[in-house]
Amino acid sequence: MRYDDSPPPPESAASVSPDPPWYARRSTLAVAVAALAPTALAGWVLTQVLTGSGPGGQPPQPKALPASHTTGAGAHGAGDAKASTATPSPAASASAAASASAPAPAAPAKGPLAGRTVVIDPGHNTGNFKHTSEIDRQVDIGTNRKECDTTGTTTNSGYMEAEFTLDVSRRTRTLLESKGAKVVFTHDADRPWGPCIDERARIGNEAKADAVVSVHADGVSAGNRGFHVILPATVKGGAADTSKIVGPSRDLGERIAGNFARSTGSAPANYLGSGTGLVVRDDLGGLNLSTRPKVFIECGNMRDAKDAAQLTSPEWRQKAAEGITNGIVGFLGG
Repeated sequence: MRYDDSPPPPESAASVSPDPPWYARRSTLAVAVAALAPTALAGWVLTQVLTGSGPGGQPPQPKALPASHTTGAGAHGAGDAKASTATPSPAASASAAASASAPAPAAPAKGPLAGRTVVIDPGHNTGNFKHTSEIDRQVDIGTNRKECDTTGTTTNSGYMEAEFTLDVSRRTRTLLESKGAKVVFTHDADRPWGPCIDERARIGNEAKADAVVSVHADGVSAGNRGFHVILPATVKGGAADTSKIVGPSRDLGERIAGNFARSTGSAPANYLGSGTGLVVRDDLGGLNLSTRPKVFIECGNMRDAKDAAQLTSPEWRQKAAEGITNGIVGFLGG
């Protein structure tokens, strides 16, 4: 057997001898077979090594690695009996997967108002101007019937009360939540108009709110300045009964008025309330239908240029939110 591709050397005719007799050829064949046997054996061994086959045509079994060398893939390799004992059961695997995918439980709220619920009612809705027929619908306020809602007022430059109330309400929510309170809005500019005043009251009642504040700004003639807080009167009729909330609502209102004045530097209204910043009314469905301590705050007069300059200032609105928040915190004992 040759192991190279070079052609054999040429032979001359003189060197060619006649065929040997049969017995001489037999001896030569035996020698050739004997010479080929080791080569064939070596080729067979080489084939086994290259194909990875062992005795009986099966691949040789690798020796198991020590436990300290077993990888995740090796733990599931064929023939590794020791490693297979470490394979988790299907139930264990499912449990581990569920644990990994399940969201961590929400951390309990922390702060002086933890466990308390406050409902904030941003007065009016910017969409009310486009839905006058809907908001003009009459609803029962216990002692009377009144329109579902109104458009609210604007500054002389067109800044809407509904824009103001939503901004101050959102700032107040942020501050209250930082103190651990749960804050519920009657709306968050997430509906085309409303809600109606009876629905606003119902949202506070169903939330079992510890305090409810409705945020507004007034729209009276220029020269009338300052803020005031509206408290519920004692009302009983139809679906209205404020007897249980008159006392706590006054406490809430007084605390908001005091903190609002300190935070914003604004004075109580000079056109009603006799300088106290407090007014009692029995004609507001949002108060009449409430079963939770509730007040309205009119933060200023949008039709007065000086008040309007404050109401349109983001910095002042932040102070307004701080005053409202501090009043609520004081009322709730935080």
